[in-house]
Amino acid sequence: MGTKNALTQERVIVVTDETRNREGYLDMTPFLAIKDMAKKESRKGVKTFGFRPVVYICSPYSGDTEANTEKARRYSRFAVDKGMIPFAPHLLLPQYMSEENERDLALFMGSVFLDKCAELWVFGNTVSTGMAGEIQRAKLKDKTVRYFDESLNETKGIDAAKQEVCR
Repeated sequence: MGTKNALTQERVIVVTDETRNREGYLDMTPFLAIKDMAKKESRKGVKTFGFRPVVYICSPYSGDTEANTEKARRYSRFAVDKGMIPFAPHLLLPQYMSEENERDLALFMGSVFLDKCAELWVFGNTVSTGMAGEIQRAKLKDKTVRYFDESLNETKGIDAAKQEVCR
């Protein structure tokens, strides 16, 4: 009887915080499991793990806040499905700030968040005053600005003739 040669695959692993457990000991099992899952998912065209840019979700909030909040959730989910990490300040800040009394502070905080994001994604045909400021700031900071209609189709920008303006 002949012997079978097993093929081995060598891996070069750099020891980092990701390869250590809570106590600080080297623990490759979770690290390798996550890497293998990421590799399998990437073959399927799905980005689950690894680097994901943070994108700023720019869409109306004021006016019909309930409907606009629901749209912002949908836009954020769209960004996740595109392999991004969405940040929508108009979903977060109203949890602890008042639109009526702290609007200027919320807009300022949003601009700080925007500076931390890789891109600005603008959704819909409505550009509020706050959105206009966010778009202007993103362009000033040389950030990529992408435009999407309410059906989540990417466009070249917002058609000024069709644009609705709100507060």
